[in-house]
Amino acid sequence: MREAPVIAIVDDDESFREALERFLGTFAFRVRTFASGEEFLESSELRFVACLLLDVAMPGMTGLEVKQQLRARGLGIPTVFVTAHADDEVTQHLVAAGAIAILPKPVDQQMLLHLVQRVVGEQ
Repeated sequence: MREAPVIAIVDDDESFREALERFLGTFAFRVRTFASGEEFLESSELRFVACLLLDVAMPGMTGLEVKQQLRARGLGIPTVFVTAHADDEVTQHLVAAGAIAILPKPVDQQMLLHLVQRVVGEQ
């Protein structure tokens, strides 16, 4: 039997992380949460992550900086950025960094589920 895909959630908002973890967990994903980009980048599970849900604006490293660090390490993890503050310039940078989607907060959970399922090949 194949192991469930790992979905990583990186967001400094604890209630947001927990809500998404509960929601995605009901669909048999293995969900890992991280309070910061630094914490995520130090994780031993990076190579197992099938999809990354990444906040744009966080204290310390921004979501864009996390994505750039992943690229520098040769890790092309499919990434959905979530943000409460997206303007055209930020959106352009995120798309250039390889975002598969940019979702506004509060996140439409059904849209997020559809994206994650598409990324991990479950649809």
